[in-house]
Amino acid sequence: MISGPSSPSSVLFKFLRDHGDAGVFDPHAVRTLAAAFDGAWQSIKASGAKLSDKQIELVRENLAKYIIEQARHGELDQCRLRDGALLHLAQSNLRHPPRDRK
Repeated sequence: MISGPSSPSSVLFKFLRDHGDAGVFDPHAVRTLAAAFDGAWQSIKASGAKLSDKQIELVRENLAKYIIEQARHGELDQCRLRDGALLHLAQSNLRHPPRDRK
């Protein structure tokens, strides 16, 4: 089961703060980004995927980066951000398939 550190959207807030984007978005936009991020993360949890702590960190970072980048380009629809982040994650995993276990 997927767990991981603190609340899922804390990763998004940290990424916004660390990359100087905290003041770029108004409070409503930040709530939309957080809701999109949380929705994407809930979908991953609901999938039953088993992720290590490192994988959780990487997946959350990937979701946050995608959502913020799309918002920078003007996309502020929560559902499109969530679905786009999940699609982006799936496509990135397809480009970099897991190594065979021996």
